[in-house]
Amino acid sequence: MKKVVLLLTAVSIVFTSMAGGPDFQQVMGKTLAGYADCKTIEDYHNLANKFERIANVEKDEWLPLYYHAHCYILMSFMEESDAVKKDEYLDVAETSIDKIMTMKPDESEVFALKAFMLTARLVVDPMTRGQEYSFLSGNAVGTALSLNSENPRAKYISISNEIGAAQFFGNDISRFCDQAKELLEKWDDYKPASTIHPNWGKYLVSGIVDTCN
Repeated sequence: MKKVVLLLTAVSIVFTSMAGGPDFQQVMGKTLAGYADCKTIEDYHNLANKFERIANVEKDEWLPLYYHAHCYILMSFMEESDAVKKDEYLDVAETSIDKIMTMKPDESEVFALKAFMLTARLVVDPMTRGQEYSFLSGNAVGTALSLNSENPRAKYISISNEIGAAQFFGNDISRFCDQAKELLEKWDDYKPASTIHPNWGKYLVSGIVDTCN
């Protein structure tokens, strides 16, 4: 029993020392590196669990919750056919996003992630959700750009949504293709606030450009 108490105390000391300290950057950096190894829904689920554990310790930090939600959004996009599962993944993501909103109500990246989640909701059932969720996602991405007009993730989501809507109605997408090419060319000019701040999306813009070509 004494050994168990000593072990729990040691674990508590480690977590407490990480909270708000320099070790947070290191732990987050190591966990973020896990994205490179994610190939399946289960991989992203395991990674999301790691971010959740960090969030449970670092209660004043918003980035662990951000990446927790991001993993679940990607899981929804990866789920091929089960609409119920897609929505269940997005329910988890939305819960984390709502928590971040109370912590960082003026953070452009949070609104961009919310727009990404709302677009994923639309994709679950575009025929019945198209009008509602395109409006909601558009509002969120508009807020993201009003908070930071240079946010490349917000720009990507805006372009992607516009292309999706144009294709749905059979309209020309060349204007949005040009915007995607410009965004890709300038992507690396935008510098995140730190090495652990959001920096994803370039490969998605590259995918749009390839499709346009």
